[in-house]
Amino acid sequence: MDLRAVILAGGTGTRFWPLSRKQRPKQFLPIISRKTMIQETVDRLRPRFAAERIYTIADRAQSALIRRAVPDLPDGNLLIEPEARNTAPCLMLATAALYADNPEAVIAILPADHFIADAERFRERLAAGAEAAATGGRLITFGIPPSHPATGYGYIRFSDRSPLRLGSGSFFNVLEFKEKPDAATARTFFEAGHYFWNSGMFLWQAQVFARQIELFAPRLHEQWEAMLEAVRIRDEDRIAAVYARLPSTSIDYALMEKSGEVLMGEGDFGWSDVGAWSALSQFWGADEADNSVQGECIALVARNCTVYNPDKLTALIGVEDLIVVETDDVLLICRRDLDQKVKDLVSELRAKGKTEYL
Repeated sequence: MDLRAVILAGGTGTRFWPLSRKQRPKQFLPIISRKTMIQETVDRLRPRFAAERIYTIADRAQSALIRRAVPDLPDGNLLIEPEARNTAPCLMLATAALYADNPEAVIAILPADHFIADAERFRERLAAGAEAAATGGRLITFGIPPSHPATGYGYIRFSDRSPLRLGSGSFFNVLEFKEKPDAATARTFFEAGHYFWNSGMFLWQAQVFARQIELFAPRLHEQWEAMLEAVRIRDEDRIAAVYARLPSTSIDYALMEKSGEVLMGEGDFGWSDVGAWSALSQFWGADEADNSVQGECIALVARNCTVYNPDKLTALIGVEDLIVVETDDVLLICRRDLDQKVKDLVSELRAKGKTEYL
């Protein structure tokens, strides 16, 4: 099987502001270990994928950061996204690039900034997913068994009847993709038992993707041949022109939600999207009062706080459930249960023209 991995390495990681910035976003930060998150992602793949089989897609500036972080990837494997237009256009570009080389190539689509606890099991599941994509003519995704009724993830509703069993994995028919729910709906999903979190990881054969967008995503398909020709002749101007005509939307909305030919594998490999500051306590560890700290900290009658301040002493007295982050130019103090709103704060800075903080 011609199996290749495409790592989604773009994005700005706004929920990790003020540490994550446009010039060095989340995926290029050593948040969960001494390695950057993209280095962790590539290293997780190496036992199964040679460097020649690993691709990234990001804008030109971020691709320069990738070159420094992962210097052994071939230059031609660093696919350049002409502009930020969400995941549907960038995955169409990536798939076209690999289709031009081999229409039968199976492509694993993986975010650059996720954490996987059990890398060996992940690779086993990925191999089974690749077989399902190659033999069944279907789109494959991974669902994460929910540990609690989360409101920060989309959900996948699936049927557990007559699954496709391959290797170590079973693949279930996807019935519906659900947007991020409110608390009551999330509780209903959690208790129902046949809703998993949407991991944002996919596998498909390049020629199957082309057929699927013809059937279910006509706005993508009407530009497919033009994109394929542009990547075949490596004309960056033509690629950019085609790219600009594509809808700026997610692959979930453009294709996955509309296709009736999606299978879901169980992502039981210890997944986290490391989606906000509060998620870091599981990687940094915590003291007896559940405070997680990077840097020196003295905490008196303080509990359940996450502190990032590696260059100064942080002193906490009589506070709880806070996120405290200090960089050279910004101090962020946020209630722990509202850390998803850091993204909204970044939008406010942009609206006010405070670009020096972005």
